[in-house]
Amino acid sequence: MSAATTEAVQEPFSRRTVFWGIFASLLAAAGFFLLSTYAPDFRQPEGGATPFSKGGTGYAGLVEWLRLTNGQAPQMERGEKDLVSPLASTFLLVVTIAPGSDPAALDRLIKLRSGKDTLFVLPKWQTMPLLGREGWETKIERLPNSVVNDWLGRIAKAKLGEGKPTVDTIDVQGRNIAVPDELQWVADDHPLIAAGNGKAILTELDNEPFYILTDPDFINNAGLKDEQTAAAALDMIAMLEPAKGAVMFDLTLHGIGQKYDLAKLLVEPPFLALTLSVLVAAALAFLHGLGRFGPPRAEGRAIAFGKRALVDTTAMLLRRAGRLEGLGDRYATLVRQRAAALLGAPHGLQGEALDRWLDSRDKSEAHGFSRRFQATNQSNSLAEMHEAAEQLHDWTARRLGERR
Repeated sequence: MSAATTEAVQEPFSRRTVFWGIFASLLAAAGFFLLSTYAPDFRQPEGGATPFSKGGTGYAGLVEWLRLTNGQAPQMERGEKDLVSPLASTFLLVVTIAPGSDPAALDRLIKLRSGKDTLFVLPKWQTMPLLGREGWETKIERLPNSVVNDWLGRIAKAKLGEGKPTVDTIDVQGRNIAVPDELQWVADDHPLIAAGNGKAILTELDNEPFYILTDPDFINNAGLKDEQTAAAALDMIAMLEPAKGAVMFDLTLHGIGQKYDLAKLLVEPPFLALTLSVLVAAALAFLHGLGRFGPPRAEGRAIAFGKRALVDTTAMLLRRAGRLEGLGDRYATLVRQRAAALLGAPHGLQGEALDRWLDSRDKSEAHGFSRRFQATNQSNSLAEMHEAAEQLHDWTARRLGERR
């Protein structure tokens, strides 16, 4: 078999092909991760009183109606930061309240929109999804006044009025439209749109540029099926908006764009910098692993051979047991016996008598062995014990060398 054939068998793909394959896989994984993280924020809910809903209580018709008349679709605000941006401050924010909206989110929104034009649309109907028709809903009954008043009380100190209006039509900017079924109204001496004397359909707060539309059937999908009501809805929005086309719809009250999880924390500031740093470090480690510097290191034995390995293992065990500091006197006794055996001490000498005999072997220094023996025996730290033991060993080695 030739060398070229052997190389082809060992490497079926070139390094460049493998590199681009890995790069494409990582890119696809990153794209899947980002799409999975943010997909719920851009998924349009079906049904309910939301700007995306095409059911009777939804407002998709009004959004499309404004897009056709203004030439551009109204903005959809998905986050609380968007509600207080400089651009959002110059727009009329339409807040459509649903029976299942988050009351805490409404309280936060009211604080964030203080001093900014905002239209609050109260809920009216209780509905349920229509089986077999995606996005459709069935009207069950009108919500109790207590439920609607709970939402109204969070915006203004007011309650829905009792009784039916005495008029058959309502004047909206010069257009007379029919009164919706089971009209909702509040008492107000200076209403923007009224259903008779003191019965406000559209009212404004005294201390804030907040507007309250008590009956959503004037602008929801069910109301826009009537030509006059659809035209009146545009007139109503035009009366409130600061400039032509300056309208946006709130989505935070419906839980869109407000769900945070660990995945979002990893790809949004301030933790985005940490994520990028980890990815760069991983990329550098990968590039570093593509090549090798020098021959591969041979894997060593778990338990080495030889006396040195035995000594190192014993020392490690003594260190972990905390017994190293108590080895000075034992080492000194061991060296005394070894020196006596090597220098030929008389049999039977022990203790201080043996120390004096060993001192007599040193002609250049008085009490040379006993002084070193006491220093080693009385050492209290590892440093002192090591220094004293080294001097005791040197003394024995010199005496043994002189004898030879």
